[in-house]
Amino acid sequence: MKKIAVIGAGKIGATIARMLAETGDYHVTVADRSAAQLASVARPGRIDTAEIDIENRDALGAFLSGKFAVLSAAPFHLTVPIAEAAASAGVHYLDLTEDVRSTQQVRALAETASTAFIPQCGLAPGFISIVAHDLARHFDALDSVRMRVGALPQYPSNALNYNLTWSTDGVINEYIEPCEAIVEGRLVKVPAMEEREEFSLDGVTYEAFNTSGGLGTLCETLEGKVRTLNYRTIRYPGHAAIMKALLNDLGLRNRREVLKDILENSLPATMQDVVIIFVTVSGRKDGRLLQETYANKVYAAPVAGQMMSAIQITTAASICAVLDMLATGNLPQKGFVRQEDISLDTFLANRFGAHYRQKSELGRLAS
Repeated sequence: MKKIAVIGAGKIGATIARMLAETGDYHVTVADRSAAQLASVARPGRIDTAEIDIENRDALGAFLSGKFAVLSAAPFHLTVPIAEAAASAGVHYLDLTEDVRSTQQVRALAETASTAFIPQCGLAPGFISIVAHDLARHFDALDSVRMRVGALPQYPSNALNYNLTWSTDGVINEYIEPCEAIVEGRLVKVPAMEEREEFSLDGVTYEAFNTSGGLGTLCETLEGKVRTLNYRTIRYPGHAAIMKALLNDLGLRNRREVLKDILENSLPATMQDVVIIFVTVSGRKDGRLLQETYANKVYAAPVAGQMMSAIQITTAASICAVLDMLATGNLPQKGFVRQEDISLDTFLANRFGAHYRQKSELGRLAS
């Protein structure tokens, strides 16, 4: 049984711990500085807890000693200290961060590490890159890769048409930081919250706009091989206009703590959410210009004996699947591993990746 450290006892960290512990194949210990958060996660005999300050390097190093891997579900500003501790302790490292700068530092650490470093293992970045790269492989020459993801309330009831389903810090960071894209074959930076578009799926109209970090390393991988590549976050129409007023007109992009306080005290959380994944790739195959699309919706459901939101399921299932593949030798055991290095078929065949399977895939697998 492999010993796994999970950093962060919030909603996602707790979900990761429960998913892994449910299999009986992993001994999971969750670390957090909040005793209250840890108390809600602890399950004697299945999930252990450790109350430590993650920013205390000595305490973190001692906690990671002897572990097979550490999975970070901590806020993005703690990414680098955790990765540094993993490198020093000689344990595999996985995280969920969407922060571009942090990932660049993790990649630098991986160059001299004796173990695997696999950042951005969530939904977006994460699964979305696995899907996009798999579709891209079907073409002789690529033209465009368009990636759209959103975690939305099933029943929006406020002017923002939004409920808190994810880390507030993470959402604000995505809405403010520059975004990567490929335009006319070159990797460029584009502003967040811009290039708004509308599209319909299953009779529902959505808007999508640039946000930071969702592409992971895919821009670098496909630069020079595709004319257009971009990532945009899906919301219900009207959300972008209000958020831009808050960020720009009221200047809250420079007062993140104020914006966080407003959002967390004004927008209720919800377990009744839906995750939408929409990827369209076009290019040439056998001399013809063709298009392939992957569209999927994942809803809240009971997992490991407890009701979990769609964003909890998709985020936790993704990093758990990657860990599972690492533990079984299906991924490199050393160095920097990109999400696009992971096979979509292998991911979906995994017991955790199964949460992403569509009905058509379930039927094919059962036949």
